[in-house]
Amino acid sequence: MSETRSWRPRLRLPLRPRLPWPPPLRGGTPRARTVRFVAVSALAGCVVAAGAVGAAGPWEGGQRRAERARAAAVPEADRERDGGPVRPAAPPVLAGLGGVGGPGGRPTAPLPARDGLAGALEGLLKDGALGPQTSAAVVDVATGQQLYGADQDTPYTPASTIKTATAAAALSALGPDHRIETVVVADGDTVVLVGGGDPTLTARPAKEGAPPAASLKELADATARALKARGKGGRMKVAYDASRYSGPALHPIGPNENIAPVSALMVDEGRLDDSDHGPADRTADPAGDAARKFAGMLRDAGVDVDGDPAAGRAGDKAERLASVSSPPLSALVERTLTNSDNDIAEALARQTALASGQPADFEGAARAVTARLEKLGLPLSGARIADGSGLDRADRVSAAFLAGLLARSADPARPELRAVLTGLPVAGFSGTLSGRYGADAGGRGLVRAKTGTLTGVNTLSGTVVDADGRLLSFAFMTAGAASGEGAQGVLDRLATTVAGCGCR
Repeated sequence: MSETRSWRPRLRLPLRPRLPWPPPLRGGTPRARTVRFVAVSALAGCVVAAGAVGAAGPWEGGQRRAERARAAAVPEADRERDGGPVRPAAPPVLAGLGGVGGPGGRPTAPLPARDGLAGALEGLLKDGALGPQTSAAVVDVATGQQLYGADQDTPYTPASTIKTATAAAALSALGPDHRIETVVVADGDTVVLVGGGDPTLTARPAKEGAPPAASLKELADATARALKARGKGGRMKVAYDASRYSGPALHPIGPNENIAPVSALMVDEGRLDDSDHGPADRTADPAGDAARKFAGMLRDAGVDVDGDPAAGRAGDKAERLASVSSPPLSALVERTLTNSDNDIAEALARQTALASGQPADFEGAARAVTARLEKLGLPLSGARIADGSGLDRADRVSAAFLAGLLARSADPARPELRAVLTGLPVAGFSGTLSGRYGADAGGRGLVRAKTGTLTGVNTLSGTVVDADGRLLSFAFMTAGAASGEGAQGVLDRLATTVAGCGCR
């Protein structure tokens, strides 16, 4: 089942802790805190300048361009416009990191009480819409302390929330600035297109608002110039090399509109339409299709191409002609998490395998990702990583693992993991949460979470700043629900409850 939605405006999510927004709420009755939370939710939900955000485009350099531009920025932010007040954007992703601002940077916002959280959550966790199997964990991000748990250590099928683990492993192995390169070499009278594993390499013309990507046409044009400069004006054969990845290309779920065959060489994620996320018909031969498009672009650039491309490998004496590089890994991670992109997730897993000296297949990637997660000190008892995307029902992790992973991603000592947080969809606004949390939902604009959806499996793992200004991570998992939509509604209410809970 697909989780993707149409593209929506991105919110500004700064990468560094700031003074909490909403500010810590001191004292007052539970009712007063509730009223204040509702007011904050209403403000956070009314994000302005949506058109400007959209025009700014999505990802660049590990941070959305729209985030850099500040979604609600205007020259005079306090001035009323069109008869109504300019509303603030949703809170920064690391706002309320323990209520930063105390002496020596110590937390100032109070921790929610365990009993208070239990009282707020346990009724919802018993809702019949969730199905017979449920688990939950809530963690204080500043300290890593678990504040609430219900069957939190039992591994369940995570569906696409496993992508947060894939992302963290890749960032840990390669760093946020790593780029995946696609190279062209000349071997005698043959031009060889060598895939590096970038599924976002594009054969399409640049389009405003589309995610940035390496261009196959730019690569072909640069190749033509390099051939001319080297005096190679005769007929050239074209070959393609996708050997960087090994093992079966088909995901265990088989041919599917949610994922292409996994290949080290593909363009536009193997999509046969003009989409850049969500379900789509996919090619059965990503590498061959990419090479044929490349050969056509070479002809357009004036190269006399001899016949059709064929699979092959360059010799040891092949001469490098040209290359293009993907956006930085942090940007690929953000795109993966925001849109629950299965193709990029599997590529991240294989890139982790390559960086770890493992075979770049499903099994090698699973071993590499697991090893990186172990090095991060995460609770992996009973866990199993079977793929990078979460489409495989053999994946098993616990709610404690998912919540702990997000808390670890905010650790100031691990800034390389920050894109795991900035890539989380924003409730009611972006990615797979754009169609959830309606205009009147309390968590709209406050909940940031990765969704997980398979038939009979629904999960949600993310972060919120609670009513006292404390940043918390959470994970809610359920299996066996009669209605996926009903289960999602309860999961969304659970996250909203954490956001609204001072829980003294």
